[in-house]
Amino acid sequence: MSQQSSTLSSESNVRFFLPLLSAIIAITPFAIDTYLPAMKQIADYLNTDMSAMQLSVSLFLGGYALGLLLFGALADAIGRRPVMLFGLAGYGLCSLGLAYSESIFSFLLLRLLQAVIGAAATVPVAGYVKSIYGDNMAKGMSYVSMILMAAPMIAPTVGVLLMGLGHWHFIFYAMCGYALVVFLLAFIKLPKVPAKPLEHSLLYTLFHSYKVVLGEKAVRRNIFIVGLATLPFFGYLTTVSFIYLEYYGVSEQMFGILFAVNICGFLIGSFSNTRLVPRHGSAALVKVGLVLIICFGLALFLVNLWQWHLYWTVGLLSCFLASIVIFSSNNDALIVLHFKEQTGTATGVIGVLRFGSGAVAGPILAVLHDGTPMAFCYLLLGAIGGCVLLMALPKDKRQQNYQ
Repeated sequence: MSQQSSTLSSESNVRFFLPLLSAIIAITPFAIDTYLPAMKQIADYLNTDMSAMQLSVSLFLGGYALGLLLFGALADAIGRRPVMLFGLAGYGLCSLGLAYSESIFSFLLLRLLQAVIGAAATVPVAGYVKSIYGDNMAKGMSYVSMILMAAPMIAPTVGVLLMGLGHWHFIFYAMCGYALVVFLLAFIKLPKVPAKPLEHSLLYTLFHSYKVVLGEKAVRRNIFIVGLATLPFFGYLTTVSFIYLEYYGVSEQMFGILFAVNICGFLIGSFSNTRLVPRHGSAALVKVGLVLIICFGLALFLVNLWQWHLYWTVGLLSCFLASIVIFSSNNDALIVLHFKEQTGTATGVIGVLRFGSGAVAGPILAVLHDGTPMAFCYLLLGAIGGCVLLMALPKDKRQQNYQ
């Protein structure tokens, strides 16, 4: 075991490093959701309209995917620690710049830069989790997933509280301060390990890393499944407001309660996974997760087809989200664990596919929209069918030995 791995995985340090890594990866949901309540204020201040502010969300998602693609391989080439520290510092500076934006152009440009550079902070997280948990990496990623889901639940409320201090600028001051604190903790606590000397140019090394990851037949199926598996989740985020508020006509207060119930399903799935992985392993839990996704997905389709009561939809959605996290966490772990030297690259590929599926979920739902929740159900069934087909493909010898 390397010096870095032994330092991270020692029992006395796990309790510190995992919360630190969770705090680092939380910068993304906080950057996306904290400023949502202030979008109208920001639009008025910058003399623009809401469509431009909505564009800032799309730019952030696109920039984050681009950053994952770039810095994933770079973390493998020059080391996780410098890439992570660069990302935290750059994210903080961009956040401070956003607080002083005086035009929509500068605001959009800084949001794009905040996303691209911020990806450098989060992309090494999976590699560090791998160092801590080894073959039980999915257990650690489940803990991180819980933070990822808890952050969007509280981020809008945090944004409202910060706006109460005076104006929307405090939201971005807070992002900057948060990044500074996490940067200092990471700078002091993350172990310093010399990077492996590059045998070729940096550009060649980056392209070679992606060639290795995408060309590896043993996990190619798992890689392609990433986008399909998370497509229903992004579809849920895109259409949940319509389903609850417009179709079922619940109040905004009730919407908050129902949304929290669904997210609790996701959190329960994450917590359950942390207990199941050490006993059964990720390969077995991928299959279990897929079976659960099929069962709850079909049940959700039938409940909406037969127009049963709202609470059937709420309950089944919670179970479905729990199934997604079990399936996706273990599928991601199988991919990253397979690569000893390209963990950052593999994480970047996973992130690009995941956020790419989020980008196409909205247009697909727009095409399928018929004024009912059935559009989401059709999207869900299509994604499930794709996962089943990929899982059913014959394995070569390396896949059989691996899984």
